[in-house]
Amino acid sequence: MRITVFGATGNVGSRVVAEALTRGHRVTAVVRDPAKPHGLPSATALAVGDARDPEDVARIATGQNVVITATRPLPGSEHELAVATRGLLAGIAGTGVRLLAVGGAGSLLVPGGGGTALVDSPGFPEEIRPIALACGEQFDLYRAAGPEVDWTYLSPAAVLEPGVRTGRFRTGRDELLVDAAGDSAISMEDLAVALLDEAERPAHRRARFTAAY
Repeated sequence: MRITVFGATGNVGSRVVAEALTRGHRVTAVVRDPAKPHGLPSATALAVGDARDPEDVARIATGQNVVITATRPLPGSEHELAVATRGLLAGIAGTGVRLLAVGGAGSLLVPGGGGTALVDSPGFPEEIRPIALACGEQFDLYRAAGPEVDWTYLSPAAVLEPGVRTGRFRTGRDELLVDAAGDSAISMEDLAVALLDEAERPAHRRARFTAAY
C-alpha cells in the first residue's frame, strides 16, 4: 500500500514508519521543514506539509491508500491537537483515503467503573491530564465527522513506552484492557503492529479500538 504518516519523526510515528516499511509498503513521511534532520530510514519518501492545513492534507493524500497521524503537541500546546485534527478531517473528507489516528487512552472506560473514563478515575496523573483531555477532544472530533471520512482511532493502553516488538497483544473497543494484575500496557513497537494490522485488514471503520497486553 501507499501510506503517508503525519508525526513520522515522533516516538510512535517513527515506529509506525519502520513497521510499514518492514511489511513492504511505500511510506511517505510528512515534515514541515525538509532541511531539518529527521532520522528516518532512507527508504522513506518525504512530503512537505502541515496537518493543520486542509489543502496540504488533501494534496498529500492524493494517490495514497492510507493516511496515518501520530502527531503529539509539545507540553503547553495541547490545544494544537484539535487544530491539527480539524485540518486532517477537512483535508481527507471525500478523498476516499482512509485516515488512521493514534490517540490517547484517557477516554477509554475503566473496567467495572460504571462508565467512568480513565482520565476521570481516582489517581489519574495530573501532569498528563492536559494531553489526555486534548486527546479526548480529538476523539470527539472523529466521532462527529461525517460519512465522507473513513476513519479509525486507536487508543493505546494506559502505559505506552518504548520496548520490543512481540506481535502478541489483545484488542478491544472502548474499554481499557488490563491484565490479571490490573496493569494496562503496550510497547510502542507493538502499537505500531496493531495499527498496521488495521491498515491491512480493516476491522474498525469509523470506530475506535484499543490494544494492550
